[in-house]
Amino acid sequence: MLMTMKELLAVAKEHKFAVPAFNICSFDMLKAIMEEVEAQDAPVILEIHPDEIEYLGDCFIATVREYALKSKVPVVIHLDHGGSIYDVMRAIHNGYTSVMIDASLADYEENKKITKEVVELAHTVGVSVEAEIGTIGNNGSAEGGAAEIIYTDVDQAEDFVRATGIDTLAIAIGTAHGLYPKNITPKLNIDLLKKLNDRIALPFVLHGGSGNPDHEVRESVKYGVCKVNLSSDLKSVFFDSVRKVLTENPAMYEPNQVYVQPIEDVKTVVRHKLTLLNTCLLYTSPSPRDTR
Repeated sequence: MLMTMKELLAVAKEHKFAVPAFNICSFDMLKAIMEEVEAQDAPVILEIHPDEIEYLGDCFIATVREYALKSKVPVVIHLDHGGSIYDVMRAIHNGYTSVMIDASLADYEENKKITKEVVELAHTVGVSVEAEIGTIGNNGSAEGGAAEIIYTDVDQAEDFVRATGIDTLAIAIGTAHGLYPKNITPKLNIDLLKKLNDRIALPFVLHGGSGNPDHEVRESVKYGVCKVNLSSDLKSVFFDSVRKVLTENPAMYEPNQVYVQPIEDVKTVVRHKLTLLNTCLLYTSPSPRDTR
């Protein structure tokens, strides 16, 4: 069933679980994710970055929507890191149910102005809006980020939420896009998260969730994080598996042979993330499924 982010995260916030938001970059990734969330009876957020939709094409969203509409579990189709009004309008036209406008690298007042404009546009047609305060780091990911992590300011975030009318807030508490180098151990600022959660009632989004230790991600869910963005974890596993299959079977070329193991490997990651975020365990009644 197709849902908005606002609808789904209201349930997550109430029951203190988080929903994984998986970036999809191919049909096989979509297939793996949807088969596993349905097997686990768990909701999911399918994210597509502007760079990904440039590669996949607008028509790919029709396939994503078909999966969502026929699914027995709640599915949100979300624009990840929209960088302009054009990105947002393209996503809405294609049938996304949620969009992110990321003006976090602009100055604060400009971020607020752009975000408010997006909220007015998106809410007119029932589409949820996510925005960001502070900056996420970057470990080489195409999803962008900043060279320096700037933590979310609590007072500023409170003002931003009130002024813009957004539905969910991406916070900067020490994450980065991409996989961390082996010699770097990331650390979330849980104390800052607690302060934000005390002041702001909206569900929070944790970007760059692939590289952080499981125990920190699990802890963040206790204090308002209801959506965790995951891209590098899945893509690296999928393509590492593809390389391994082709190295071991150089004569293999049929997709229904090459992609069997990579799809299973992605499902293993999806299953782990659903358990980590309590998505499977706590997605219980009352739920959106009970009212439809």
